[in-house]
Amino acid sequence: MPARHPGRTAAAITCVVLGLGLIGGAVTGSWLTGDSSADPASGAGYAPLRTLWHSTPVDTFFPPTLKGDGAGPGGADRTWTRVAVAPDGGCAGALDPLLLKTLRTVGCERVLRATYTDATGTGVVTVGMVFTEADPAAMKALGARFTDEKLTERTDLMPRTFPVKGTVAAGFGAGQRASWTVDVLTEAPVVVYAVSGFADGRPVPDPQPVDKATADGAKTAAAQSGLGHDAKGIADRVEDGLRESVSTATEPPG
Repeated sequence: MPARHPGRTAAAITCVVLGLGLIGGAVTGSWLTGDSSADPASGAGYAPLRTLWHSTPVDTFFPPTLKGDGAGPGGADRTWTRVAVAPDGGCAGALDPLLLKTLRTVGCERVLRATYTDATGTGVVTVGMVFTEADPAAMKALGARFTDEKLTERTDLMPRTFPVKGTVAAGFGAGQRASWTVDVLTEAPVVVYAVSGFADGRPVPDPQPVDKATADGAKTAAAQSGLGHDAKGIADRVEDGLRESVSTATEPPG
């Protein structure tokens, strides 16, 4: 996401706000509920949402610091600091080919990614948002498929990492992935994902999806280190921020 001229950014945001305002309360309501099973009133409601990746400031989507009160193992508080943000781009370089193939029914418009580290600098997490070309029915169908076929548990569908040279995330590659989550939203044409690993570059032979890595009694590396909690905590907060951006934009003028 390159730097933009303030005037052009303001104009772009104004256009998005005006466009979203025409949608009415149906879309706003679905986002405010935080319910991924709630669809917009019609497929037309998705159109302005697809432009948010272009008009929303990077710090809104990926804040420099994320607070995770009670988000760690045993309800411990967590804090994550942004390491770097990848330039927004297409899908081929950002997503694994098999995951991209799985998303083919919804298309892929743009991918936004950032990498964070925890307060100790021992864990790293890449979080991303895939803006799709789908209508509500297609997103709902994809969400159902992920649930019914348990696609979130397949290690061959783990998201790719975003390593950053010269930082704690320099060695964060495919072999270092420890835990991950993929959430198909249906109130907007977006898929949110996160994948975590160790900052020291050690390989992880037994990665686990966050549901298993955060379960009571789990003893894998991802569970014992809290990397499952980190992936879930960051994904949840980035997703909440995305919802807040839309709900703010769709508020009627005072």
